[in-house]
Amino acid sequence: MPAPRPTSPLPVIRRLGLRLAGIALALLATTASAAAPDSFERCLASLQPQAVKQGISAAGFTRLTTGLAPDLSVLPLLDAQPEFTTPLWDYLAALVDSQRVDDGRARLAQHRDLLNTVSSQYGVDPATIVAVWGVESDYGRVFGKRPLLQSLATLSCNGRRQPFFRGELLALLKLLDAGDLQAEGLTGSWAGAFGHTQFMPSTYARIAVDGDGDGRRDLVASIPDALASTANYLAKAGWRTGQPWGIEVSLPPGFNPALAGRTQRKPLASWRALGIVPVGGGALAPAGLPADSNAALLLPTGAKGPAWLVFRNYDAIYAYNAAESYALAIATLADRLRGGTGTVAAWPTDDPGIGRRERRELQTLLLARGHDIGAADGMVGTATRRAIQIEQQRLGWTSSDGRAGQRILTALRSAPPLRTSSTPMPASTVFTLPPNHARLAQSPAGPAAALPKVDGLTLGSVQGFPAWQVDTPFATAAIAVFGGQLLSYIPKGGQDLLWLSPSAQALPTPIRGGSPVCWPYFGRQGQGSDVPSHGFVRTLAWTLTEARREADGTMLLSLAPPALESLGLRLTMQLRIGRTLEQRLVTENTGGQPVSFTQALHNYFRVDDATRVDVQGLDGLTYLDKFEDYATPRVQRGDWNLRDPRDPGRSDRIYTQAGGHYVLKDPGLKRRIEITTQGSASLVAWNPGAAGAAKMADVGARWRDYVCLEAANAGPDVVTLAPGARHVLQQTLRLLPL
Repeated sequence: MPAPRPTSPLPVIRRLGLRLAGIALALLATTASAAAPDSFERCLASLQPQAVKQGISAAGFTRLTTGLAPDLSVLPLLDAQPEFTTPLWDYLAALVDSQRVDDGRARLAQHRDLLNTVSSQYGVDPATIVAVWGVESDYGRVFGKRPLLQSLATLSCNGRRQPFFRGELLALLKLLDAGDLQAEGLTGSWAGAFGHTQFMPSTYARIAVDGDGDGRRDLVASIPDALASTANYLAKAGWRTGQPWGIEVSLPPGFNPALAGRTQRKPLASWRALGIVPVGGGALAPAGLPADSNAALLLPTGAKGPAWLVFRNYDAIYAYNAAESYALAIATLADRLRGGTGTVAAWPTDDPGIGRRERRELQTLLLARGHDIGAADGMVGTATRRAIQIEQQRLGWTSSDGRAGQRILTALRSAPPLRTSSTPMPASTVFTLPPNHARLAQSPAGPAAALPKVDGLTLGSVQGFPAWQVDTPFATAAIAVFGGQLLSYIPKGGQDLLWLSPSAQALPTPIRGGSPVCWPYFGRQGQGSDVPSHGFVRTLAWTLTEARREADGTMLLSLAPPALESLGLRLTMQLRIGRTLEQRLVTENTGGQPVSFTQALHNYFRVDDATRVDVQGLDGLTYLDKFEDYATPRVQRGDWNLRDPRDPGRSDRIYTQAGGHYVLKDPGLKRRIEITTQGSASLVAWNPGAAGAAKMADVGARWRDYVCLEAANAGPDVVTLAPGARHVLQQTLRLLPL
């Protein structure tokens, strides 16, 4: 988070404890009078002359500050920043975990062209830009939930550092008054940072740039603006193109740790003379760095922990948020995104920290031992810590501190479970068959409709199914009118990514293969036997509502099923067919009550032999197995495949709280299929195996020809929409060589 002085954008691990509780009570007591409504209003009013001098209109100031009330809960956070209160091994385990690495590599691939353009313009490499994005907002997932104006107004009139926060408040008011941002719904961190890469308002005003060329600087809604602005910040902070940030090193015996420190720089030759060598050998001056460069030695956990020599690019990262742990998180995450293995030396602790996947695994083990801790979501709260304390006592440990670390995880992995049943899945809305569904289902091919006149778009048939056919310079595709079902996506020069049964049944039987749309429920989750499996829309004729071709030939399509009476939900699907295939399901609540639903894009991927493929990206995730009636949460070990000794030759699993980036490796077809998802908390991995396929007329002996990897929200990952709200599930498919 770019700020002149250390502030924490999004606290990752908070251990406030009794000391912080005492601080909070003291702060609340000493600021009670200052935070009284009349005092708070007078404080804000006193800022108006300064605001007007800075170009904020008097009317705008009044409009934006009227009705603001203080939020005293932000005051204790001034002294509880995780960069300064959390052990470094825990801080890095939380921010540089396998999930963030996988997601970051997916973002690098997804935004490759944009990142290359930004890197060429500002000289900052894509991995570093994406690492900042990942640490600051988990790639746009977590912007912060506190109303920005309220937080900054509170900190401007209460607590220490009021002058600093008044400057940030005025900077925000100026942005809002000028129309760069909208005040409604603008949220961020407790300290006032916001957007994809968590800029403070004053930094936003100075550094933000228009990365997408729309004439506005919007770091909240525009990824191009956010990534270009981040690169601009680092460039202005002194980033040196093509140079590394640092190198992990080993110290000689008896080394004097007093020589360490970010500001104590020496020539590399001097460090070499002191006996410092790179971990793993090699030159002390990494590629891209002049041999006579100066470097500083970092020993963040003392001489017994990991050590780094750092260069000028480390200082540029440090300028983004002046905390050593933060800068190391960005730097080491960037290394991992480039393919590095991470920190080599061991931390000086017998209980290293664990990442989100390991935390979910730990919570799954606690659930299996009878602890009522809610969902295995990777968030360690009071219930999880209390359950860990109980298990530590059962294990006979002298300390029962409730710490979620590697030690308790290792112990519970080998401990026998105390129960085998799981808590019930969250309830979804029970849907009844829409009154007009039966009538609509009588015309599976759909009425004749005018086809938009767009080059490369025709209406034809695939295996006898009426289908919209798309031809672009990069790929061809086909979408069935029946079910709006993607049937084929073939990159130019390649083979179809999708499998379509050659013995698919005649309509209105659902089409086996492609990518069926399961909506508004998956399977029959939460439903009775009076509704069709996998929802209402896969057996209805859809309408093509919009089609257009971009300048490079990429095709954009919008489709929708017919409106279903009394459902209270509306669905549209958007497709972008080009170098990659992007598919979005947009669900809107059009009724007056909250609705809970499940969904899936039921992808059938064509493979050479289902028993020989592997899927990366599921290691460490919790799954529920249909063959066990979804009764027992289990943890995936390694890549998914049909060679799992626990249940070989078949699979029907819902992976929960999934990471959103998966790679299907197919040695027979010599290719990889990369699947990247957003708004999808689940992944379903399904293949019926020989016995199950024998009961399916449209599969039979061809069960080896496909595996289903379904972008979904299913099982415990139920989506609830308030009236007027909408949800977007998106998947991107990309063909890569093996």
